[in-house]
Amino acid sequence: MPRRPLLPLAALLGALALAVAGCSAPDDGLLDTQPGDPSPVCLVHQKQPPGSRYTAGKQADPQSVRELLRYYTANGTKGFCDGREPTGTDRRWTDLYRRLGAASRHAAGR
Repeated sequence: MPRRPLLPLAALLGALALAVAGCSAPDDGLLDTQPGDPSPVCLVHQKQPPGSRYTAGKQADPQSVRELLRYYTANGTKGFCDGREPTGTDRRWTDLYRRLGAASRHAAGR
């Protein structure tokens, strides 16, 4: 049997294994928690809406959801670094934060 037909199958199985393991694509709505600054004085605007790692209900990634909750609990009332209002994408993140049961006071006015 030729090996070439097995390569696409192997790639497909590898991708499936990653998906089942709870890994999401890097562009699947990753929250920017400003990892270079452990205690930011202001927020950056989110570039992507919440992805499936946060929104997939029981299939969501628990570590990612905890990171979201921690980030907005600690920083959600801070202003944006550029002084502008939250974007629609920013609001989707804070709406998700509230839907997850977090206290609205940690994301006031967002």
